[in-house]
Amino acid sequence: MPQREPRDDNADAAGGADRSRVVIAVVRTGGMAGLRRRWRAEPAPERTPEWVALIDRCPWDEPLDADPVGADRYVWSIHVVLRDEQREQVVADAHLQGPWRELVDAVQEADAADR
Repeated sequence: MPQREPRDDNADAAGGADRSRVVIAVVRTGGMAGLRRRWRAEPAPERTPEWVALIDRCPWDEPLDADPVGADRYVWSIHVVLRDEQREQVVADAHLQGPWRELVDAVQEADAADR
């Protein structure tokens, strides 16, 4: 089940600091051990345009078969908070390619850099 990013109500109260907020969360489930891994990116406001471009390239409205074919396959839950909008998609490992792969790779790199 996809996990939602909580809204930062304090940012709204601080005078609109939330307007450039972009948060991307990726959760991978499945595999042989069934372990859950999570990555998160919240880019600085000056990097927002490049992240918005990555997000906009993904076909959010395209129906995808979330059921993995075969045992021990991964499923990727991708959740984005973009200003006042939230988007989410569940992508089977076999469909994690093109813009979806680029977005997941970018989130994983950003998360690793923040640690």
